[in-house]
Amino acid sequence: MKTKRWISVFTMALASVIVAAVFYKQARSTAESKTNTQLEQGQIHQGDVIKNKADDEPEHEDEHELERIIQISKKEMTEFGVEVAEAGPVKIQTYINLPGQVALNADRLAHVVPRVSGIARQVRKVLGDHVRKGEVMAILESRELADAKAAFLAARERISLARANFVREEGLWKGKISAEQDFLEAKQAFAEARINLRSAEQKLHALGFSEASVKKLLKQPDASFTRYEIVSPFDGVVIEKHIVLGEVLRDDARVYIVADMNSVWVDISVYQKDLPFIRKGLPVILSAGRGISDTTGTITYVGPLVGQKTRTALARVVLPNPNGQWRPGLFVTAKIAVDTIEVPVGVPKEALQKMEDKPHVFVKKPNGFSPEPVTLGRSNDRYVEITSGLLSGQKYVSKGAFTLKAQLSKESFGDGHGH
Repeated sequence: MKTKRWISVFTMALASVIVAAVFYKQARSTAESKTNTQLEQGQIHQGDVIKNKADDEPEHEDEHELERIIQISKKEMTEFGVEVAEAGPVKIQTYINLPGQVALNADRLAHVVPRVSGIARQVRKVLGDHVRKGEVMAILESRELADAKAAFLAARERISLARANFVREEGLWKGKISAEQDFLEAKQAFAEARINLRSAEQKLHALGFSEASVKKLLKQPDASFTRYEIVSPFDGVVIEKHIVLGEVLRDDARVYIVADMNSVWVDISVYQKDLPFIRKGLPVILSAGRGISDTTGTITYVGPLVGQKTRTALARVVLPNPNGQWRPGLFVTAKIAVDTIEVPVGVPKEALQKMEDKPHVFVKKPNGFSPEPVTLGRSNDRYVEITSGLLSGQKYVSKGAFTLKAQLSKESFGDGHGH
């Protein structure tokens, strides 16, 4: 009994829904027919038509059609490092990057040899020591040196005797007391003594003795005749040492290598394809990586040969090294400016900001700064050419453009238009 009652109620409800739907459809059809009739008769305008579902959605203005302006005070510009410049011509240098290596300056490198054989009695300098020109680095005991000094002193004594004998014989010959033959023999002996003295003195000079040190030999004690001092040829650093106490050394032994580290060579490997652009006098920027500041130099030499194994030529930069930071053996990158081009309009690369996947420059307007899309041309690591979007004479943000981009993004996000 209850089941029949529920079926009856459900049937009545369904019939009511169907009747309501039919009535709504007829009413809507009548309204649309009336509206169309009024439109045809000109009684209402198109803008007065009741909006459909799509018209109920809010209208969005095309933000790209609106000029976006960022306003910033002078105080804020100073605080955030925002700088304004006037667009104009820029010289853009094109570079070639080549590998190189720091090397010792061979023109300021000395192989110190003793010049006489002997035994090392004192070794005063070791690896890494700084030396001054003329400073004693080691002392040898040399029998060869003693022989050379003795020969010089003997030659001085012999020339004194020969001179006295010559003067005496010359007087006797002029007084017709002695024969001319005795005079000529005395003259010859005097000449030979002078030759021997000159030869002995030249040998001492060859061993490193100066005129002043040769003159001091007469006042030196006999014990010092065997003492030979090895001295530094110039100011520098000991980079090699091949002498130990008590060692017997030959006269051609390389006991020290001294290098003047105030300048070094940077040897650059030039590939075959780059050879036509590399020439003497070109400026170079040298980079050795973290911890060493970049420096500049000039190519002073370009080798005439190409290595058979490396297929590269040699270009060289003589680099001042007063602080010693450019150590021989360091690998470097040489950035060589091979050409300079002047473009009508150019800006620093830091002035560019990428927005909507396009490069933009913030251009100064009467009421602030506006990001303008630009087209790029030639460039290097510092500047880029602007071929369109920025005219010569226009003022733009050359530094701190990122601050304006951040402010623009902030405002867009606040308006619900975040990019």
